[in-house]
Amino acid sequence: MRAHDEEPARTPEMVRLHWLARAALAWALIILGRLIWLQIIQHDSLSLQAERQQTREIELRGPRGTILDRNGGKLAVSQPATSVAINPRMLKDPAIAAGLLAAILRMNEKELHEKIRRENRRGFLMIKRKISEPAAGRLRALRAEWIDLREESMRVYPKGMLAAHLLGSVDHQEKGNAGIEKTLQEDLEGKSGYVQMLTDVRQRSIAERASVAAQAGKTIALTIDERLQYICDRELQKAVIETKSQTGTIAVMDPRNGDVLALSSYPAYDPNKAPRTGEDPARANVAVSYACEPGSVFKIFTVAAALETTKLRPETVISCGGGVINLYGQVIHDLHAYSALKMEEVLWHSSNIGAVNIGLAVGKERLYEYLTRFGFGAPTGLPLPGESGGLLRPPRRWTKGSIGYVSFGHEVMSTTVQLAQAGSVIANGGYRVKPKLVLWRQRPGGEREMEPVEKPVKVLQPETAVTMRQMMEGVVLKGTGKRARLAGYTTGGKTGTAQIFDLATKRYFAKVHNSSFIGMAPLTDPAIVVVVTLNGTARQGGQVSAPVFKEVATAALRLKGVMRDIPEPESPEAEKGRMLASGTEDSRAVKAAVTVPREQPEEETTESGVVIGPRVPDWTGKSVRAVLRESMAMGVPVELVGTGLARVQSPAAGRVLAAGERIRVQFAR
Repeated sequence: MRAHDEEPARTPEMVRLHWLARAALAWALIILGRLIWLQIIQHDSLSLQAERQQTREIELRGPRGTILDRNGGKLAVSQPATSVAINPRMLKDPAIAAGLLAAILRMNEKELHEKIRRENRRGFLMIKRKISEPAAGRLRALRAEWIDLREESMRVYPKGMLAAHLLGSVDHQEKGNAGIEKTLQEDLEGKSGYVQMLTDVRQRSIAERASVAAQAGKTIALTIDERLQYICDRELQKAVIETKSQTGTIAVMDPRNGDVLALSSYPAYDPNKAPRTGEDPARANVAVSYACEPGSVFKIFTVAAALETTKLRPETVISCGGGVINLYGQVIHDLHAYSALKMEEVLWHSSNIGAVNIGLAVGKERLYEYLTRFGFGAPTGLPLPGESGGLLRPPRRWTKGSIGYVSFGHEVMSTTVQLAQAGSVIANGGYRVKPKLVLWRQRPGGEREMEPVEKPVKVLQPETAVTMRQMMEGVVLKGTGKRARLAGYTTGGKTGTAQIFDLATKRYFAKVHNSSFIGMAPLTDPAIVVVVTLNGTARQGGQVSAPVFKEVATAALRLKGVMRDIPEPESPEAEKGRMLASGTEDSRAVKAAVTVPREQPEEETTESGVVIGPRVPDWTGKSVRAVLRESMAMGVPVELVGTGLARVQSPAAGRVLAAGERIRVQFAR
């Protein structure tokens, strides 16, 4: 019995087996614990890590919004473009890769090789953005795993240099850095989306897991007309080059609603090209950022203030001092000496002395008040970066002589846009309207959001505005602005020639000017206000800026479809045909009518030198009653068209009236 109760002897084999069993159990427990740790305790963290390793998220940038002109013409668009990057870690031989990429992308091989060598520890290196499509196709054909082609967006300006200063440009990230592109960045910028791709160990896409669509930015329509903008850019460039000016600007504005129809600055640039290193003067928007002394164009605002605040009327005689005045020790001269002129003639002939005496009658406090009402001294609020508010000092900072200098456009500074805004007050009947550059914005859903219109501010009485337009018409018909006269439209304007002040010497340059012209048409109901300024020219505004106004205003009225309010004077060819058909002139008279300029008609004589027939009088600006009275006294037949004041007559004043021929006179208010 005892023998059976004794334990069997433990052999070495049994001992080893027991230890092996214990070790296996311990290993199993360790594995189980590790599994519990990984699969339960660390499950969420490890799943997220695996997700990151196996998932590649690609950003999908929303295309930038399109910029249009008022008629839907595309001024700035975004197009698909390809950028190329590489994974330096996957390169076996950086030198070979650099040579291959440099040949396709037209890059410097040595510099590219050095760049790859420096960044060989990174898994991503951008090589070149927005490459050409042929180059992208050659890279795709290589099927190299280390090449990463990324689809991006590229900003394109289809019209090149057209309206470059208005549109601005973008940087390599498609962020606006100038013009509308900068100020309306939030509206134009698209919202990014993304796509998640499941990848293998070599980061090759296997399947798409999730995606969020990108949203395009808003489409924005500007108030400008690209056809008129092209004409302004062309005429401005031609004028600056011909007159050897430093810079130039043109602003065309609809005075009724403030729409800026064109805004040009020269020199210009191509926004499709990257900016040059350092400051580039061509990229400065001179029309809004450069304020200068406007000179004599400012006289229209001094005269308007006088009509509002004094008893001065257009026919009031103003002393002009024989062309010189000593104002508190400061001597002011006129280009031409006049002893006295009517106030309207002060404007026609641009008398500085007359303007000084008109300003003195108004007084500095009231003159300052009206100039601020016109909008001087404050930015207009156009959505363009760097707009200058000009300079209009308060009266407490004026010297004794400031009232005189301000009256004819010195000691005050304004931009081209400010002048257009102020001129619109006279054109629209007395109200200051805020210049507008954005017409509407289109949301991604297609709904158009019209730009809000601010309430106009009353500046002048309507009768004052009408009187000013009539006086400005005299500048074009009889004064310094004759080269601005439009065919078929009543035209009003004012020339300006301001000497440029040298900050270094504290003196004015004697032979360098800012020459300008401000004009409007048709005067019965002005549809446009045009301001032309040529900076740094040796010539006067009536000589160089008025002809530019004529070209631009003619095109603007045609594009807007504005009806003519006066008949065009007959061309020599048309008059020749009419006279031949009527048989009222002999061959010599017809020849003279064709070959002699209308402004300086040649006398028609017989072989003995005796003048045939009466001379046509100048009835411009006279009433219907006055024309009838004079025609009856002269015994000449007339044909009267319209009411108001005489605007155009045919034949022209000074011509010999043929036997049986009538004088046709067109009247307009």
